[in-house]
Amino acid sequence: MNEILPPGVLAEMITGKPPRRDTFEGWQHYRTRRGRFTPAPQLAFSQWRALGPHGRSLYDLHRTATHVNLPLQETPMSLKVSRLVNRRLRNNALKQKPATRAGVMVTGWGYQGKTETVCEVAASFEDAWLEMHHHLNPAAVEGTWDLHAPVAYVQTPVTAKPKSTCQAILEFFGTPTRNRTLPELIAEVSQSLSDHGVKALILDDITRLRMHRADDQDTLDLIRAFMSMNVTLVLIGVDIPGSGLLREARWDAKTRQWVMPPSAHARIHGFETTQTERRFDMVELERFRYDTDADVAAFHDHLDGMEQQLRLLKAERGMLTSGSMPEYLMRRSGGVVGLLERLIEDGAQEAMDSGKELLDESLLDEIVISLDDPGRDPDAGEVPPLPRPAGTRPPAKAKPKRTARNTVFDDRGPRAAHG
Repeated sequence: MNEILPPGVLAEMITGKPPRRDTFEGWQHYRTRRGRFTPAPQLAFSQWRALGPHGRSLYDLHRTATHVNLPLQETPMSLKVSRLVNRRLRNNALKQKPATRAGVMVTGWGYQGKTETVCEVAASFEDAWLEMHHHLNPAAVEGTWDLHAPVAYVQTPVTAKPKSTCQAILEFFGTPTRNRTLPELIAEVSQSLSDHGVKALILDDITRLRMHRADDQDTLDLIRAFMSMNVTLVLIGVDIPGSGLLREARWDAKTRQWVMPPSAHARIHGFETTQTERRFDMVELERFRYDTDADVAAFHDHLDGMEQQLRLLKAERGMLTSGSMPEYLMRRSGGVVGLLERLIEDGAQEAMDSGKELLDESLLDEIVISLDDPGRDPDAGEVPPLPRPAGTRPPAKAKPKRTARNTVFDDRGPRAAHG
């Protein structure tokens, strides 16, 4: 059993705000510290009472932190994504040919764990790559010193344009971008990816691009040019097939890949290679389903894994997996991992606050899942529709206000005309 942490260690662990992953320092913080969170020990109610008021307060704080930092669990759906992304990163990194590296598109709906799954695979790849090369950049020029960044994680700007996309990539490395033209920015991106030994460039929230806008079409064309820079491009987005990103692509049944036309930016700026086609594997991270025995077993295994991480004092084994609870949780979450996690997270806090110290349907019925997240773009499908608890009604739609009609030019008939 884990020991209860000293107050100073606990405070440092739960109050430090991790930096964003879309900077080199933030990515390294995530990569080197992921999985290091120490969960609260599992105590019985009598053990909790014996801690005394101050000890109980510290322990409750620790278990709250445990509930909001549930570990990423592998699911059959995430395993499929992980295998493809890992295979593509590893194989492309070892290629010596001057051909364009095939990219990966990871699609799915919001809150299904696409970003976390890809980042975990990419961080593991970087761990292995750094160890293999003794943490040195094998392509570094002798006598120079550059950051060694095998993986670069970038979020697509909400209003993406070629210049802002280049700036977002360069900001990952801390490179100044002010007062630079687009050709200069593209050349700087190419040089930075090479100098820093980047093997994988992750562009998250790629479906923020709107293909009816000329700037966004030009940005997608620019992204295709990045594939000429000997990096593996990993695009993450909501409903990529329905977003318009593939409208210029064709499906190659022989290679089972999406083939995109060459980039005008690559030809103009000299990044074209011998192979001009841009190929992508696309994989979908799906939600849990409850249709077959295998589906049911996978969902039950996931619930069992979550249950083992909870620190509720009166919970018994099978709290989430017995009786009608699995069907209830499937109905409340729609099988979406992120919604399920939010429901359990908020329910655990309510169980602690109320003194009930366990989860059941009556308690969870009182939990309203809120997905107000300023970092997500609802218009890009990053916030999914929320399933409602049974017996509740959808919010009433506001009736449109009726504006009085202008009757000045109405024909009121003969009587009105002569009246």
